[in-house]
Amino acid sequence: MLEENLTAREEFGRHWRMVVAAAVGFSFTSVVTASTGLFIGPISREFGWSITLAASGVSITAVLTFLFSPLFGLFIDKWGVRRMALPGLLLMGLVIASLSLLDGSVWQWFAIWTFYSLAALMTKSTVWTASANSTFRAGRGIALGLVLSGSALAQAFTPVIAEYLIRQYGWRLAFVYLAAGWGILAVTVCFSWLRDGYEIGREAGQTRGGPLLDVPGLTVREALRNGAVLRVAASTFLVMMVTIGLVVHQFRILTGSGFSPQTAALASVPAGLAGIAGKLITGALLDRYPARWVGGLTIGVSAVTFAALLIPHAPVWMVVGALVVNGYASGTKLQLVGYLTAAYTGMRQFGAIFGLMASLIAAGSGLGPVLGGWIYDTWQNYDVGLWAGLLLTLISSWLLLRLPAYPDWSERRGAQG
Repeated sequence: MLEENLTAREEFGRHWRMVVAAAVGFSFTSVVTASTGLFIGPISREFGWSITLAASGVSITAVLTFLFSPLFGLFIDKWGVRRMALPGLLLMGLVIASLSLLDGSVWQWFAIWTFYSLAALMTKSTVWTASANSTFRAGRGIALGLVLSGSALAQAFTPVIAEYLIRQYGWRLAFVYLAAGWGILAVTVCFSWLRDGYEIGREAGQTRGGPLLDVPGLTVREALRNGAVLRVAASTFLVMMVTIGLVVHQFRILTGSGFSPQTAALASVPAGLAGIAGKLITGALLDRYPARWVGGLTIGVSAVTFAALLIPHAPVWMVVGALVVNGYASGTKLQLVGYLTAAYTGMRQFGAIFGLMASLIAAGSGLGPVLGGWIYDTWQNYDVGLWAGLLLTLISSWLLLRLPAYPDWSERRGAQG
């Protein structure tokens, strides 16, 4: 069990390498989502596919992740983060590179994305959120922010890198270079530095036995009957559906509004950097103020983005500014659900419970891109989707604002064995 009375500064002094490793690992798992929008066009043109089919890879992953996330959450509680993440990162790199071998067969497309789904299950947000939550007591909010900043880094720079690689070398080699360059870095850093609370618990268990995390909290059954947990789940599903749908189709939305491909790709940089700022600022706020207020207000602000994108011929500064606002707000969504889940359920069965949350994240993440593609194929524009994003973002914000105060699990340690 981890030491209980360390200050945030002391905990970061002991575990900063773990934070860096988890951030780098998580950044690699976000590369495909962040770059999918740039590959949709070249792949659909080469094989004569619809936009819906070319955008379906993320959705295939989301369906399988939805079905199997609870199982892999149990694996985290049983085996820990390191034993899931390392083989998962290796497999992810190989599968991303294999996308360069596409020959137009729909069944081949489905098969590759099925293997990608397995890698995604082993390296998804549950894993990296668990690494921070299991390690930190003091400063948990900022630790989560730093770890999950890896995703914001990927969202900021992957579109620019992918656009350059596609333009210079074609979409096939672009997949290979992204897999090799980012993947080798992620595997190396995680192999060297990824040692979190689960590994500390494993080492202690070698001598005295017991679970990897011997801490208080709800069981899965109790969590499923908890009103606050259900509110967090519903809010998470809605915000993931609209924001991932926007991320995947953002490139096409901008180019359809008159942006050049280079400008549309560059627009992701300030938004991604704002996401990093959002994670760090929100992490500091979560350690000081009620998470329901921090999360509700932050998510609510992202409605501005959908409103701005609905304005015909909006100036570049307005669109980029709206994307920065959305980057700041949406950059906090995984951080918020990870923090809120741990706050309302404790860490007793966090892997299993967050596995259920991850199923909802996957469902929303998969439904959003497909609905976006269907909306475009049906109306030849994204306006309906943008109106839906505006409304659903506000509902998601309201659900968080209505949360009750979360319990103090330190007072329940003696009550649960």
